[in-house]
Amino acid sequence: MQKILGYMRKAIDEYNMIEDGDKIAVALSGGKDSTTMLMGFKNLQRFYPKKFEIIGITINPGFDFFDSTILKDLCKSLNVPFFEEFSHTKEIVFDIRNEKNPCSLCANLRRGILNSTAIREGCNKIALGHNEDDVLETFFLNLLYAGNINTFAPVSYMDRSKMTLIRPLIYAPEKYIRNFVKRNNITIMPKCCPMDGVSKREDMKNLIQNFQKDIPTIRANLYGAIKRSNIKGWNNTNTSNIR
Repeated sequence: MQKILGYMRKAIDEYNMIEDGDKIAVALSGGKDSTTMLMGFKNLQRFYPKKFEIIGITINPGFDFFDSTILKDLCKSLNVPFFEEFSHTKEIVFDIRNEKNPCSLCANLRRGILNSTAIREGCNKIALGHNEDDVLETFFLNLLYAGNINTFAPVSYMDRSKMTLIRPLIYAPEKYIRNFVKRNNITIMPKCCPMDGVSKREDMKNLIQNFQKDIPTIRANLYGAIKRSNIKGWNNTNTSNIR
C-alpha cells in the first residue's frame, strides 16, 4: 500500500485534487483499480493534511451475473458508505442497439448515472480509477483512431453538473496495482463486460507492450511527451482555476 499511496499522493499533490471539506464519490466497478483506489483513499484519510469524506458508488449495468456483494462487504469493512445504482445499460447497449463498438455509449450512460448519484449524495468530486496504462492507451486510441493528440486530464471540471473529476491513479502502473491486489489476497469482482479483452483498448495495450520490447523507455517517453504537450490539464500543474 505504501507504493500505491506514493503514486496517489504524487498525483493528488501535483494537480491539487483534494481540498479541505471535499466529499468524494469513489466510482467502484469492482475491479482491481477502483478497489485499490478506495483502499488508498481510506489510508490517505489517516494522515493527509486536508480533510475529506469518501463514499462508494457502483453502477449495476443489468447483467444477471453482476453481484455487488464483494463491494458492499469491502465498503462495510472500511466504514465507507456504499450506494448501488441500477441501470438498463446492458439492455440499451447490447439488446436494443446491439452496438458493435459499445464502449463509448456504455461509458456515457454509466457516467450520467454516476454524476446524478454523486450530486444527490452531496459530493463535489468523483474519483475515477484510471491508471498509468489507461492514460497511454487512451493517448494511442485518440492518435490512431481519431487523428488527434489527446488523453483524459488528471482533473477536469464539468460545467453542467458542477462536478470535478479526479484520477488519483494516473501515475500508478497497472502491474503494480495487480501485484498489490494479488499480494494482499484482495477479492475483486469477476469481469462481466462481454467486450473485455476484445476491445480496441486491448489492442492498444498489446501495441504498447510490443513497442516496449524494442524501446524499454517508451512509457516514460510517452508520459513525458504528454506532460510537455498542449493536452488540456497536463502541462500546467497550477490548478488554481480548478473548482
